Amino acid sequence: MSDAAVPAPTHPTLEADITAALGTRSIVLVGMMGAGKSTIGRRMAVRLQLPFTDADTEIETAHRMTIPEIFQEYGEAYFRDGEARVIARILDNGSVVLATGGGAFMREETRNRIRDRAVSIWLKADSDIIMRRVRRRADRPLLQTADPEATVNRLLSEREPVYQNADLTIASRDVPHDRIVDECLEALHAHLCGVRPAGEPPSDGLNATS
Repeated sequence: MSDAAVPAPTHPTLEADITAALGTRSIVLVGMMGAGKSTIGRRMAVRLQLPFTDADTEIETAHRMTIPEIFQEYGEAYFRDGEARVIARILDNGSVVLATGGGAFMREETRNRIRDRAVSIWLKADSDIIMRRVRRRADRPLLQTADPEATVNRLLSEREPVYQNADLTIASRDVPHDRIVDECLEALHAHLCGVRPAGEPPSDGLNATS
């Protein structure tokens, strides 16, 4: 049986609590390329009965070009400006689960908008996981370098201190997707409703997402 054919577990009370507590806010997934933002985001959206939106897909639709084509034709600065506008528009149009590109959260304007209109989740993946997931794909403009692994490590060192500003952090790793979704939903429930995930010890006053 394919992974897609396996029904996802549901926890109606938990999921209803999350959507009620969100109100008009969205859930925004941030993190590096290959962290699984789109895959996990789609499954979360189904569980929460919310629309799912991928910012990169929206950008490609608006431009009628692929992301690599936009980078090649207009450059990264142009892409980042358009990305910020697209994310702002999405977050102004009601509650969704939104997967963002790896560099989107680096822009302060976008971080502020996400903080005001959403709950953010950093899907944290290490370099080995990222490289295994992206090495066979040719649609990552920032990895079109002589040493993609060195590029990933450089981007991680630049971006992780900023990703840490997300409301929640979940480790992205090679386990079944629904396990990551469950962890995201449990963390959201704790964050929004003040209920600790099962098995989590009482807080010692430290930031739970650090």
